Amino acid sequence: MSIVHAQSPKHCAKQGLSINKVYRKLFYSFSTFLLSILSFIFLIWLILHPTKPEFSLKEADIYQLTLSDPHLLNSSIQITLLSKNPNKKVGVYYDVLQVYASYKGQQITVDTSIPPFYQGHEDSNLLTASLVGTGLPVAASFGYEVGRDQTAGKLVLNLKANGRLRWKVGTWVSGRYRFNVNCVAIMPFGPSIPSGPLSFKQGTQCSTMV
Repeated sequence: MSIVHAQSPKHCAKQGLSINKVYRKLFYSFSTFLLSILSFIFLIWLILHPTKPEFSLKEADIYQLTLSDPHLLNSSIQITLLSKNPNKKVGVYYDVLQVYASYKGQQITVDTSIPPFYQGHEDSNLLTASLVGTGLPVAASFGYEVGRDQTAGKLVLNLKANGRLRWKVGTWVSGRYRFNVNCVAIMPFGPSIPSGPLSFKQGTQCSTMV
């Protein structure tokens, strides 16, 4: 005859409580671990959150801005930009950087690429670019707008840059981020201006968006 061991309802209840306690401890342990990891990541983000790079326009010279017919423009512009990384613990990889000139909302040169480079902590780099356009289509009002600016005695030009960058912290490198830069150059321009390039040498801070 076999002996059947039957557990009382009270014993089963105690066993169920002990199992629930084990699951509860595992849940609390996992929650505490996850919260610690998230807190650590948030703390690192607060400490190392990168400040966007700073750009300033140091110099711009317009050598050509002429219409070959009422709708086609030939242009030649030389610019010098200063790029600065303000971060003390974060480096910047500039993977893509393209520069062009704009006038009255119209692009007046083709995109010019600047070779990729790395910028260390709190480093600065001078960037030069020759911006040209040959037979670029422009609005019919372009010649009128230039003539009106010549009468007013000043020409307002936008020098723009866009591209992709990556942040570097120690050996860790982030994914790519888009960035846009806009610099405004106001140049003396009028009938009494001597022949030669229109020049901007005052230096101005540019706006940067990442």
